[in-house]
Amino acid sequence: MLSFLIWIIVFILCWPLALLALVLYPIVWLLLLPFRLIGITVDAVFELLRAILFLPARIFGAKPR
Repeated sequence: MLSFLIWIIVFILCWPLALLALVLYPIVWLLLLPFRLIGITVDAVFELLRAILFLPARIFGAKPR
């Protein structure tokens, strides 16, 4: 009986948090989208620089590990 009462109390306390998370998740995702795009762009720039720096070694026959 005690576990059932605890379950009821948790249900009463947590459903507003679950609804709040359900509503706020898309908003937070949209706010963080530009930072994710910046991260992808920076990663692509670093990969391009790495490819440019290693191009002479690849031309002269060095094999990647």
